[in-house]
Amino acid sequence: MIETKDLCKNFKDKKRGEVRAVDHVTFRCKPGEVFGLLGPNGAGKTTTLRIISTALKPSSGTAVINGVDVVTDPQGVRRQIGFLSGNTGLYGRLTAKEMVAYFGRLYGMDESKIEKRTNELFTLLDMNTFANVRNEKLSTGMKQKVSIVRSVLHDPPVMVFDEPTSGLDVMSSRTIVDFIKTCRDSGKCVIFSTHIMSEAMRLCDRVAIIHNGRIYREGTVNDLLVQTGMNNLEDAFIKIVEG
Repeated sequence: MIETKDLCKNFKDKKRGEVRAVDHVTFRCKPGEVFGLLGPNGAGKTTTLRIISTALKPSSGTAVINGVDVVTDPQGVRRQIGFLSGNTGLYGRLTAKEMVAYFGRLYGMDESKIEKRTNELFTLLDMNTFANVRNEKLSTGMKQKVSIVRSVLHDPPVMVFDEPTSGLDVMSSRTIVDFIKTCRDSGKCVIFSTHIMSEAMRLCDRVAIIHNGRIYREGTVNDLLVQTGMNNLEDAFIKIVEG
């Protein structure tokens, strides 16, 4: 489970002074569920997910990931999560397999487990044809598959997706969407941020609308449609945010 409670994050800006990017954000995400964090650019989605993944420390409040607190035990949280964004961030001179093995060692896995899991996942995602090709020579879709494998190699119970389809073509986006569905079906707790409403409609069991760092509304997609009197999520989203 992911549980945030009164999560806040402040930044200092030279022109604006202190800016609150995340403002008392509270929500829960359960195992076997995709929870969507929906908002425009700059709404606070990425900052929230970076706090959950321990890349940032909260200014106040906290988040608990599968029973582990991000403030008191960030290292323990990292063992519980896999993190995937639209930015693959691969080291070009390593091959796909070398990149995955490197992360396996960071996760503390032994070499035999790394090899076994790598072979399983490369077969599942049809990656064996470029397993020994340098990342710098891979297509965007291939790179994203490498990023998928490195994020789930240690089989974490919690998956965090930060706009993972941003800038991808249709086929690459479909790979990511199918992978998110697989995570949910296997019982993982999944949080997914996006500003693409069609993705949220296809994937999310529940959603939260975030804007100006605050949660404006939370519920199932149908809940938001009923509450706003709209026929599609995009119109409901705009009505909630502008209202």
